[in-house]
Amino acid sequence: MSKLASYLFLLISLLNIGNIQCETKVDSLKNIINTSSGKEKVDALLIMSEQFFASDFNLSLSYSREAFLISDKINYKKGIAVAHNNIGYSLTDLGDYKNALEHYLISIDLFKELGEENKEAIAYNDIGYIFQSQGLIEKAIENYIKSLKLLEKLNDKGSVGACLNNIGLLYHEQNNFEKALEYYEKGLKVKEEIGDEKSIAVSLNNLGSLYFSQQKYYEAKEYFFKSLAKRKKTNDKPGIGQCLINIAGIYREQKEYDTALEYLLMSEKIQNEINNTAGLVNTLNSIGVIYRLKQDKQSAQPYLDKAYNLAKTIGSPELIKNTSLSLSNQYRDLKEFEKSYRLLIEHYQMVDSLQNTENTHKTIQAGMQYEFEKKLHENELAQVKKDHEHEIEIKEQKLISYSFGIGLVALVVLSIVILKSLNDKKKANKRITIQKKEIEDKSLKLEEALINITDSVKYAKRIQQALLQSEEHISSNVPPHFILFKPKDIVSGDFYWSYEKDNFMYIAAADCTGHGVPGALMSMLGISFLNSINTVNNILSPAEILDNLRAKVIEDLSQNTKSGASRDGMDISLAKINLVNHEIEWAGANNNLWVISQNEVREYKADRQAINFTENLIPYTNHKIEAKKDDLIYLFTDGFADQFGGPNGKKIKYKPFKSFLASIANKELNEQKNLLNSFFEDWKGNLEQIDDVCVIGIKV
Repeated sequence: MSKLASYLFLLISLLNIGNIQCETKVDSLKNIINTSSGKEKVDALLIMSEQFFASDFNLSLSYSREAFLISDKINYKKGIAVAHNNIGYSLTDLGDYKNALEHYLISIDLFKELGEENKEAIAYNDIGYIFQSQGLIEKAIENYIKSLKLLEKLNDKGSVGACLNNIGLLYHEQNNFEKALEYYEKGLKVKEEIGDEKSIAVSLNNLGSLYFSQQKYYEAKEYFFKSLAKRKKTNDKPGIGQCLINIAGIYREQKEYDTALEYLLMSEKIQNEINNTAGLVNTLNSIGVIYRLKQDKQSAQPYLDKAYNLAKTIGSPELIKNTSLSLSNQYRDLKEFEKSYRLLIEHYQMVDSLQNTENTHKTIQAGMQYEFEKKLHENELAQVKKDHEHEIEIKEQKLISYSFGIGLVALVVLSIVILKSLNDKKKANKRITIQKKEIEDKSLKLEEALINITDSVKYAKRIQQALLQSEEHISSNVPPHFILFKPKDIVSGDFYWSYEKDNFMYIAAADCTGHGVPGALMSMLGISFLNSINTVNNILSPAEILDNLRAKVIEDLSQNTKSGASRDGMDISLAKINLVNHEIEWAGANNNLWVISQNEVREYKADRQAINFTENLIPYTNHKIEAKKDDLIYLFTDGFADQFGGPNGKKIKYKPFKSFLASIANKELNEQKNLLNSFFEDWKGNLEQIDDVCVIGIKV
């Protein structure tokens, strides 16, 4: 889930000692601790440690360690086991997963020796969470299934609900929303049956996260506020902090940035109070992102730096993945491209470790294994009945077998006759088998090569997507606009580009030579050249930029002679917008510009020369565009107009394309984008997309 991570698991008490209950007031427990000794003191210390699970992790850890020292001295094995378990719980919340795992494994061995299956099951559940947090999905599933089997055997509904919830989390992380919803709802139902308010809050939060992942913000907000109310009721401070982050995430997506900041600052205060490092990382990162979206880069920097450094200290791939991407975007906005690129590479390394293609299959396989073993006991009863019926059937078959005896003798004689023929066929089949094996080996090598090539292309796609700014993040200063971008293959030869300098915004739609991987390489060069030209020069006109761009293409691609010059390059439509008075300048290389004003379309012709080497290099023409308020300008490549389809399998062509734009010009820009996409897909039908598509619409 890329926009909001929610890693929660249920706190379950591990002790039930005599008449001492977890609801005992802290003052009463302190009195017992100060006045008692031996096992009684250990039990009180362990319950005291659990009292602070949700409010002060370090204090909880201190009580657990004191209980361990006393238990070890008097050889109180149950006290030692529970102390190790509670230490593991507190270290997990503090983000020290390695040491937490060591304590949990020791506690499991002791719980097995003591016959404490319930406590053993809960320890497996908590270990599953640790592996899940580290991105080790196979190990997480293995421990959750172990926990669930033991809990169902013991009919421990509260713990079963927690384990179902955690399995739902794993499916959620794999974007299997249907299975995640199934396990979340099963877990919520169990928790509501036993009336566990704190556990119900966890399930409500996770359901909110699931709807958030599907961009169903109304449903997500409803579940988050329900969870927040229950967590306030139970004084679950870690849970309150997480709910505040989640609610802020919804307001962020709805672009209500000030409201989002209010909730995040409340969360930051709580995370610091309870020393929750992982929660603090998520909160600081979210605050930094909000400031960046508000164009307040100075305020964003310290929050993003601190979040990233804390995530590296913890060593969580999930937290490093999120914070490195946020900091990369910050440095990109600051034009510090080297730092941005380094962090982007680290982000994708973390993505690869968390989203291995085998994880999804292993999650499903483990779930199926559990369902099979659950039904195994039912099948054993049916098998007893089948065995009895089989004995009767064998007796009947013996009688029939005697009748076939004589026939078998005849068959033996016949078999000798045809043996030679079969032997000849066997030799022929052996030769065929060898040939088949050779073909299969070659096919396997080809398949492996194809997989490697496809993986490389997909990685190139991520790099290209990183260079292409997302539509909503191009700039908050750009007039209302939309971008319809539809690559033909995994990567694209078309690209869009924007650059903001002083009070001017440049925006372009470009079509590089070819598509797929060759086109994508040219597109990345094009973006790099445009950024370089505008970084080292003063404010240039669109025509001057195209002249400089052509010069760089010719020089860097060695297009310097008539005989040896390649034709690699691009067609481009480039506009320059004055953000103060909205005056527009434009220049084009083979791609025209359309302006729609009061239902009339004006066309500005591009120079008929591409961005590459030609025999007669002519400077590009700079156009002053006459545009009034609410006029629309459209930049585009040739992919839309050249698409085959329709009732006769012909191209759309520019005239129908232009007429369709005029017919929808009175619509909102987002609706225009959707209508253009629908028109394109309807026209294409079942035919293949023949080229990359890029269309940009801007309202003056």
